[in-house]
Amino acid sequence: MALFPEAEMAPCATFDEVFEAVAQGACDHGVVPVENSLAGSIHRNYDLLLQHDLYIVGEHNLRVSHCLIAHPGVRLEEIKRIYSHPQALAQCEHSLRALGRHIETIPAHDTAGSVRLIAERGERDAAAIASARAAKVYQMAILREGLEDEKNNYTRFIALGREPVTPQGEAKTSLVFAGRNEPGLLFRCLSAFALRNIDLSKIESRPVRGVPWEYFFYLDFIGSLAEERCQRALDQLREMATFVRVFGSYPRARAAWVEEE
Repeated sequence: MALFPEAEMAPCATFDEVFEAVAQGACDHGVVPVENSLAGSIHRNYDLLLQHDLYIVGEHNLRVSHCLIAHPGVRLEEIKRIYSHPQALAQCEHSLRALGRHIETIPAHDTAGSVRLIAERGERDAAAIASARAAKVYQMAILREGLEDEKNNYTRFIALGREPVTPQGEAKTSLVFAGRNEPGLLFRCLSAFALRNIDLSKIESRPVRGVPWEYFFYLDFIGSLAEERCQRALDQLREMATFVRVFGSYPRARAAWVEEE
């Protein structure tokens, strides 16, 4: 909703389905998470970026705030079970322990789906951990807000499209590269950006399938390929790497945590 407020939403059961829906033209754009500030990268989506001929056209940093949700009229002391995605349960571990009594935690496929589950089953002795929006959608009640242990918890989402965009204003570029396994290769590749004072905001390595101990390097940098210095950095990288693919330049998301501070 933050990236495409006027769009008609089309939910998918898996990340693979999101990529397929965009690649096949069933949807104009897709939105998937790529990293969390606490749990790290969602590796599956890095792999899917490489497998599909799509572009990154935007990003959004979402503040993760978990709520404890149950049927209207249910009191906290009545709750015996709590459903949610394993990541959400882990992110609320200390808060759940602070409730002062043992409550069974049950992993589920997703957070909002956990709310739907207890709503459809009519489980009045169960609760779910999800967003405030999920409680509103399924007409449930919020027992506790801000259940997450770490308040500086953000997930970065990217928007996918079939065509690249040319961003206006502050931009970010994402790419992947690989090279021969030889001393100093990574240093030389990254120097293409360091020499031009280009800020690298992320670097992530992923295995090359079928080639043990060889890696792809996923890279994000601040800037657009419309800038000459960024284009020259990419040209230099191509001289040293055996494989380079650019996922696109796109508008850089605002750093919400800095504004909150």
